[in-house]
Amino acid sequence: MSTTEKNLSPVEHIKTRSNFLRGTIAEGLADELTGSIAEDDTQLTKFFGFYQQDDRDLRAERKASKLEPHYQFMLRLRLPAGVVTGEQYLEIDRLAHEYANGTLRLTTRQTFQYHHVAKRDLRPLLQDAYKVGVDARGACGDVNRNVMASAFPEKSAVHAEIHDWSIKLSEHLAWKSKAYEEIFLQQAPSGETDVEPIYGATYLPRKFKIAIAVPPENDVDVFANDIGLIAVVENDALVGYNVAIGGGMGSTHGEPATYPRLGSVIGFVGLDKTLETVETLVTIQRDYGDRENRKHARFKYTIDDNGIGFIHEQLDERAGIKLEPTRDYHFERNGDPIGWFQDDAGNWHVTLFIENGRIADFDENGLAHHGQYQGPANYKLMTALREIAKIHKGTIRLTGNHNVIISGIADADRADVEGVIDHYGLDDGKTKRNSALRHASMSCVAFPTCALAMAESERYLPELIGKLEDIMDKADIGDERIVIRMTGCPNGCARPFLGEIGFVGKAPGKYNLYLGAAFDGSRLNKLYRENIGEAEILAELTPLIQRWSAEREDGEHFGDFVVRTGVIAATVEGKDFHENTGSAEAA
Repeated sequence: MSTTEKNLSPVEHIKTRSNFLRGTIAEGLADELTGSIAEDDTQLTKFFGFYQQDDRDLRAERKASKLEPHYQFMLRLRLPAGVVTGEQYLEIDRLAHEYANGTLRLTTRQTFQYHHVAKRDLRPLLQDAYKVGVDARGACGDVNRNVMASAFPEKSAVHAEIHDWSIKLSEHLAWKSKAYEEIFLQQAPSGETDVEPIYGATYLPRKFKIAIAVPPENDVDVFANDIGLIAVVENDALVGYNVAIGGGMGSTHGEPATYPRLGSVIGFVGLDKTLETVETLVTIQRDYGDRENRKHARFKYTIDDNGIGFIHEQLDERAGIKLEPTRDYHFERNGDPIGWFQDDAGNWHVTLFIENGRIADFDENGLAHHGQYQGPANYKLMTALREIAKIHKGTIRLTGNHNVIISGIADADRADVEGVIDHYGLDDGKTKRNSALRHASMSCVAFPTCALAMAESERYLPELIGKLEDIMDKADIGDERIVIRMTGCPNGCARPFLGEIGFVGKAPGKYNLYLGAAFDGSRLNKLYRENIGEAEILAELTPLIQRWSAEREDGEHFGDFVVRTGVIAATVEGKDFHENTGSAEAA
């Protein structure tokens, strides 16, 4: 509140003078002399769902040829709870081939990402998506981003209701400026004055994330979000939510003032006050979040700086909201069960494993997109999902763990869907292609497109998992799951600090190794070894996996084992993340 205009971060000044996010984006799109847009506008285009990037594999070659970097864009769609119809999926698939690199990337926030989109194709891509009811408004930027919701409809009525809530929250918190319609849909200006009733003219200090979980599944990693809504179901009916606040994964190497944090559960709210509670929490962050230092600008720091009591006071002062005591809840895991299951209404659903979320057709050498992505040889994954979308009468749902659920399959239609799955050899839990370990792994994109990446992630994790599978097999625990997360930097896109084993890029071929998160997403991991390569990673993990196999208690997960045996300290509070780092022996 005491921040002066002089002390605002550069991004705050860009937003202030942007005329409600317009900047000079339209002029930049019209400039055919460059593949890029103006530097200030690269901050604004995030609000429209896309980031400017360049192909880092080509940087040196293009520089030597005195060419500008190979600029292109990553574009992310807004897709509440990750649900699309078959018709929408087919169009999303078509856009990948017409305007992007012929692949789709599933994100950890239940939506689709396009890569290698040329500047000239941004507008037609967004226009075509809009025709089937999909947009990219607020998929990135300093606003509420894609609202997640549990993907597993065991209780079909409750699941339908939380999907409705994801849409309600997404629409209510979407930014309202007409810039999206004017610049990308090319609609004539309405003449009305832009108003942002929730965000104001400078929006939020930093990104904001919301997720809804339905216990016992924590498939959305609800505690990793600025607001996590934990569904409370009584007599098979949704009655309200336990509210968790202040989750967030991002940190910065070498800066202990930055840290990942789990959401703190602060009470229960009934359905009649849920929307108002969420909006009020957003406005607290709007008014008290740090607008000077973007590394300190997430809601988690606002909460830790002011205290949970302050948040309760603000809820009461602003909206007269007094949360009720937290209701009982229990989570069992934070991954996806791969394979077929049936909901309480009798409909079938099948979860298909999509390694690291990359949907592509892999050739006879297991390569896709000019060799950039690797998978099983002759694995026509993209073609197979397209064929399913053509015949499936239900919905297609993305999970928060990079997988796809073919949802709402009637008994009479199961054979048709199963026939496509079998024909193309998709991993529905029946194939022997992938292990439980691989099913529980997840990575960010990293090289070659992410500007923040310090090390490989998507292109390397599959290879490392293969070596860890060998270790697991030799220890006679090849059927066990360990939640493994890898990112190319500490920004946290694949939620690495919730991995029982976490790898965070430090330099090319080097990673920080983290251990000890909980299988259900309720405990952070902690740094165990710093800046190590593959040989050291395998040397460290081999004896730990062997010990787990030999010494674990009944049903004990790997993360719980390394905490119980003193290999790593338990970490629940983000402010403790950097304390007592490493094993007892190392300390």
